[in-house]
Amino acid sequence: MTDPHQAATPSGTDQGSIDRRAALAEALGKEVWPADRDQLVTKAQEGGAGDRVLADLQRLPAGQRFENVQEVAQALGLGTEQQRF
Repeated sequence: MTDPHQAATPSGTDQGSIDRRAALAEALGKEVWPADRDQLVTKAQEGGAGDRVLADLQRLPAGQRFENVQEVAQALGLGTEQQRF
């Protein structure tokens, strides 16, 4: 169990990382999961995602399946919030 008095955002997670995660989540939605890199890139392209989102998704390792945006963010080296409960 985590400490409820501890910040939900781990150290090293800056506003830029938060914004990038939010952009990924917005571009990908909830219906695509689970998905691999190519499926995520296709979904983002179909939705008109920006260049930064597409570039981030294209950096993902080939052949790996992701269950959610948090797994994508971790693969990209972005900080993620800890689960508090």
